[in-house]
Amino acid sequence: MDTTDVPLQAEMVELVPNGKHTAALTASTFEGKTSFGMSVFNLSNAIMGSGILGLAYAMANTGIILFLFLLTAVALLSSYSIHLLLKSSGIVGIRAYEQLGYRAFGTPGKLAAAIAITLQNIGAMSSYLYIVKSEVPLVIQTFLNLEEKTTDWYMNGNYLVILVSVTIILPLALMKQLGYLGYASGFSLSCMVFFLISVIYKKFQIPCPLPEQEGNITGILNATTVSTSDYQNGYTVLQAPEQVTCTPSFFTLNSQTAYTIPIMAFAFVCHPEVLPIYTELKDPSKKKMQCISNISIMVMYLMYFLAALFGYLTFYDFVEPELLHTYSKVDPFDVLILCVRVAVLTAVTLTVPIVLFPVRRAIQQMLFQGKDFSWIRHIAIAVILLTFINLLVIFAPSILGIFGLIGATSAPCLIFIFPAIFYIRIMPKDKEPLRSAPKILAACFALLGVAFMIMSLSFIIIDWATGGGKSGGSH
Repeated sequence: MDTTDVPLQAEMVELVPNGKHTAALTASTFEGKTSFGMSVFNLSNAIMGSGILGLAYAMANTGIILFLFLLTAVALLSSYSIHLLLKSSGIVGIRAYEQLGYRAFGTPGKLAAAIAITLQNIGAMSSYLYIVKSEVPLVIQTFLNLEEKTTDWYMNGNYLVILVSVTIILPLALMKQLGYLGYASGFSLSCMVFFLISVIYKKFQIPCPLPEQEGNITGILNATTVSTSDYQNGYTVLQAPEQVTCTPSFFTLNSQTAYTIPIMAFAFVCHPEVLPIYTELKDPSKKKMQCISNISIMVMYLMYFLAALFGYLTFYDFVEPELLHTYSKVDPFDVLILCVRVAVLTAVTLTVPIVLFPVRRAIQQMLFQGKDFSWIRHIAIAVILLTFINLLVIFAPSILGIFGLIGATSAPCLIFIFPAIFYIRIMPKDKEPLRSAPKILAACFALLGVAFMIMSLSFIIIDWATGGGKSGGSH
């Protein structure tokens, strides 16, 4: 391993993801056991989440060309910010996001980072569990072949999300080390690959204008049926209103475009997980960890674009903020869509424990710094977090609000602003003067994040004030 990759200052704090941290530790003291491939799985699964379900909606409100440009920009900027984090980490020997904030700005920097991580990951876990709440009843309804939802407890999303949290998420969240969750990560990513393949396949099965099953013509288009001889791929085609078009848009601007970049930022945030994964990496180096990050971002970039493209080309302007909900309007008893629902539910459920780790670590950094690892504290924080998130999900009106608000606040802090200002403060001036090209670039990167935050928040607040955000995302 290159000597520049080994942290230079042993007096700083080294944080292990299970919460135990010790003074006077160098990076070489903790022996990582997670392989390169497992680390890619862990980081990819940390990136992947509910954001993928909102990207087709984002494309419908930007157009294909503008969407591709914005997605590419966010992916490249995410990779660059990870580069800044790894350089800062290598200088001071710290592998915890919050401790980098402390090294750069003292207690205020540490608290700012911890609060941003906590808000981001609570938002992420809330969106995952919101999908569980809204999709599990539909899965049960399809299995039982019910035309309408009943009032039984097992059809109530609020009860079901609590059941899933207690029986599946909590046991995984109580594991001591993050690396062991790599097996869950691999399975989760496989589920999302299946989701992507199914979205592509359905593009060629569902005709445009949108169909409804024969005999179930409630119609999201308020359309009338044509003759019974007009079929495509087993669906009855509806006569659409004149304004309906099946032509893709390449460049679009409207009131919902304001949600696009926040949704993308939300979809690419993995930065709090980068340093813990780096800590548990076997034979770690900055070059290896950057390679892991680049591979993970590239894989998710391709999956995001393909899912958005084929989801959009299936429903065009009628795609909803949660893509799976749109398919249920076509055929609620479709077997493939049922399998996709189960796959997505499995993926987001297994992602929650991985995202919970940095939240718990941030809380321990704020409240229990200097304390040795305690199983009681480890368990108690997980239980309290899941209880709070379940309450938030039960009373949340929509998923689009979660995407927009978190994507416009904590996400730009974690991706753009904090990595840049931490780097500027931590990198010694004798190595890189304040007016050096890398620091000027980092300063511009931070200003870009501030501008993005102000602009996104302004548009989203205006949209909410005019009532535009109330309908989107509601199930």
